[in-house]
Amino acid sequence: MEQIINNYPYVFLILGFILLIYSGNYLVKGGVALAKKSNIPPIIIGLTIISFGTSMPELLVSVNAANHGHSGISIGNVIGSNIANIGLVLGLTALLMPLPVKKKSIIFDWAVMLISILLFFVFIKLSSDNVFNRIYGVIFLILLVFYIIFSIKFNKKNYVPDISVDKQMNIFLALFFIIISSVGLKFGSDFLVDSASNIAKSFGISEYIISVTIIAFGTSVPELATSIIAVFKNETDISIGNVIGSNIFNVFAILGITGLVSPIHIDNKVMSNDIFWVLGLYILLFLFILPLKNAKISRLKGVVLLGVYIVYIILIVK
Repeated sequence: MEQIINNYPYVFLILGFILLIYSGNYLVKGGVALAKKSNIPPIIIGLTIISFGTSMPELLVSVNAANHGHSGISIGNVIGSNIANIGLVLGLTALLMPLPVKKKSIIFDWAVMLISILLFFVFIKLSSDNVFNRIYGVIFLILLVFYIIFSIKFNKKNYVPDISVDKQMNIFLALFFIIISSVGLKFGSDFLVDSASNIAKSFGISEYIISVTIIAFGTSVPELATSIIAVFKNETDISIGNVIGSNIFNVFAILGITGLVSPIHIDNKVMSNDIFWVLGLYILLFLFILPLKNAKISRLKGVVLLGVYIVYIILIVK
């Protein structure tokens, strides 16, 4: 199989994307249906199944990359996805329809998102060899648990978006979706990591650049799809929460789990350049949701976010 991927890297790159997108979608559908049948409260569904489901492509790609020694892909996927979520996903969604900020806990969630990336920055600076190790992974996972517990208590009536789950779906069908989609995610991440690595080598491009552009875009598709669907359903208030929640999970869950599986070697470019793009977009988002009462991300703000993302991609590819 490895030789076939080497011979047809572009075919398997596209196939990897398709498997990740559809598998992530059906993992969420099956998970939500199973949770509802089991009478699990909606807030827990939103903070666990939906958040993990939309971040599952990033998780599988990052863990797979770390296991195969492609740490550039692993960290680039997380950083690139967080930049794409705000610049690309929120930017495009706001262009379709202005996004009102209705969630009362938006400032708390934004603060956690900011703290997560600042902690990552501090941990790597404290590391003598730029390695995100297993101890840091454990800390991130503990913080994730505390975030979920606090959010459940704070948002007892948290809204869970309709993702078109068949009300007649029984438990066995839901389990089938979960199993099949999990297999699809595994093969999709394999195809994506191996083919992207081969393409990068053939063009003399670093794995990191491939990961923060092509792979990050592909693994951000679930967030983009969820936000755009919400717009067409006139449920625009969930888009911002979906993006911020996904960014928190990307750092705490994906880096935490990946760091436990295999220590991640961080490229100097991440610490000297890319992390400041992440922080800049986080601060820009905060300014865009002011004033907190009746705040709105307008189409003009969407253009600015999208413009920042485009400039970032142009500069990093040069």
